[in-house]
Amino acid sequence: MVTQADRPIGVFDSGVGGLTVMRSLEELLPQENFIYFGDTARFPYGPRPVEKVREFAFQIMDLMVSFDVKLAVIACNSMTAAAYFDSRKRMKIPVIGVIEPAVRTAVRVTHNHKVGVIGTKATIESGAYEQEIKIANSKIEISTQICSKFVEHVERGDTFSDELFTLAEGYLEPLIRQGVDTLILGCTHYPLLRGVLHSVTKGQVELVSSAEEVAKDTYAVLHDLGLLRQTMSIGNRRFIVSGDSGQFLDVGSRFLAGLSEVESIPWEDG
Repeated sequence: MVTQADRPIGVFDSGVGGLTVMRSLEELLPQENFIYFGDTARFPYGPRPVEKVREFAFQIMDLMVSFDVKLAVIACNSMTAAAYFDSRKRMKIPVIGVIEPAVRTAVRVTHNHKVGVIGTKATIESGAYEQEIKIANSKIEISTQICSKFVEHVERGDTFSDELFTLAEGYLEPLIRQGVDTLILGCTHYPLLRGVLHSVTKGQVELVSSAEEVAKDTYAVLHDLGLLRQTMSIGNRRFIVSGDSGQFLDVGSRFLAGLSEVESIPWEDG
């Protein structure tokens, strides 16, 4: 008999980037069951209008509900920026986004109160990070940079090429010049570029991703609701994409251990 606590946690993103969040969730909550959805047929989300991203997010949330998840993690900055607050009102299950946890960490670790944020066009233009940072600490100086091409590199498995390194130098140069000591990786794809970003910043800038904090928040919410799965066994996980399952498996298996089977649910492009 499936109990309330046995229901899966739903995690979703536009592609493979959300696997960085998935990895942290599994490390902290190995007993939990997971369903991961990557909307690869409609990737990338970053250049799309906010209203379209919000529409996609709500469609995926409805899909998660159809899988009877007990909690949903929006493992995508663009979708969190566009739909997080509305989704909390709309959904009858807890919803966790990736922006507030990353801000919480950045505000805690910065020494000179100069924080940079890199992300997709949709995320940066939403102003969501600036709003959250100002709420957390109004004295922090914020610098932002749209890094439109990073996601394309990650989705094709490129995390170390010379072309990518040159691209990163161009994107980060204005932020380094402005003296940021902390950099929020405002896209769940970007932690997969941590090596390149660390090299470009010469290790002098603290790189902040939301993955670990999202996992901690998920644990806390499930604990408070009495929905932690009470078993010593490892949970099940299911991976679904709207596009090419083979390509997702090829790239995703480099970043998440044990990823061996991916389903495809065709979804019309919008």
